Amino acid sequence: MQGANYRDESHQGYERSLEKNASEDIQEKIVAAILFCCALVSVLTTFGIVAIIFQVAFEFFQEVSFAKFFLDTEWTPLFAERHFGIWPLINGTLLTTVIAMAVAIPLGLSSAIYLSEYAQPKVAAILRPAVELLAGVPTVVYGYFALLFVTPFLRSFVPLELFNALSAGLMMGVMIMPTVGSISLDAIRAVPRSLREGAYSLGITKLESIFRIVLPAALSGIIASIILGVSRAVGETMTVVIAAGQQPKMTLNFLESVETMTAYMAQISGGDSPRGSLNYKTLYAVGAVLFLITLALNIFSNWIAKRYKEKYE
Repeated sequence: MQGANYRDESHQGYERSLEKNASEDIQEKIVAAILFCCALVSVLTTFGIVAIIFQVAFEFFQEVSFAKFFLDTEWTPLFAERHFGIWPLINGTLLTTVIAMAVAIPLGLSSAIYLSEYAQPKVAAILRPAVELLAGVPTVVYGYFALLFVTPFLRSFVPLELFNALSAGLMMGVMIMPTVGSISLDAIRAVPRSLREGAYSLGITKLESIFRIVLPAALSGIIASIILGVSRAVGETMTVVIAAGQQPKMTLNFLESVETMTAYMAQISGGDSPRGSLNYKTLYAVGAVLFLITLALNIFSNWIAKRYKEKYE
């Protein structure tokens, strides 16, 4: 009798275990379905944005030829004599980006090396969040700081225009520096300690080990951080709208006013151009070029990261 009761209890426990496992499987499937839907929303949103951009850009190129867009060196779509050469906007974008990266790369990489190799853990725990706070400052603040403080200060030494590429590029570099520094710091800290110890055992100084061993080993992450910084500089809007000006021109003089692709897009999206007009369509044509540039940068970053990651693994 007791044996029969024991078998019944065992059978009931086995059934409850099966029911519990089935319930957990259903819950896991529900969670997986929710997460899949969330990921699908982001993918569909990206495809939707790309489809709309290139749809309107295609309509633009039905009215303006590729030759006029890519071979002309003047950009005056809002004037009576219209020119649709994209190169002045690309020139302004590249000019401010070069200045920004000339500031962000040395500062960001130097801060990463110091926090990883020289700073005490307590000091690094304080300095890293303080540096990363710069990334949380609104870009409009950087723009007005460049216009109202940096430009007047620099005009005491160099003949700057009121709106210029130099001030905008400098503030963009300060803004991008935490991005470059933070990713580079993670890449440097990921280098195995054994590489450093092996270098020290051979009599190499700490500074030599950093430049000969650590930085080459962390090269994939460092290059990825730089390209990410370039992508952010290319896509920056408010700082260049406020500080760089709206004068598209082909120039390498960073003391002059220039206009970037994002600044022009902000100008057109203000609502002055009627929807469906040619001026309105230029917004999407410029946006398509900007999208292709950032896409190329991301592809190049992934290629560099994979190539050097395989080398050091």
